[in-house]
Amino acid sequence: MDGERIVIVEGITDKRKIKKILAEDIEIICTHGTLGIERMEELIYDYNLDERRVYILVDEDDSGYKLRKQLSAELPHAVHIYIDKAFREVAATPEPELARALLNRHFKVKSIYLI
Repeated sequence: MDGERIVIVEGITDKRKIKKILAEDIEIICTHGTLGIERMEELIYDYNLDERRVYILVDEDDSGYKLRKQLSAELPHAVHIYIDKAFREVAATPEPELARALLNRHFKVKSIYLI
């Protein structure tokens, strides 16, 4: 899997927060919650997800677990990025915490967040 990297998140707030932390231009797509079969197929096709390095970063709550499970079934090659369960939501996770999670998956992050 040598394709371009792409990150899948739940919401636009998550996307903004990650974009702010990243020191590289990575495509980030929002699912806006769990996906129907048709929407899932559209995402896979529109973003060529079968040929790309896919990273999944979703909330540590019931809807996040459901979405992660759904994405894992359709994209078994995807790499999971986890946040601490204490924060529950990606949007509520402190920037340094998110920066470390992204760094652990070899993303370039802005050094200001590595305090």
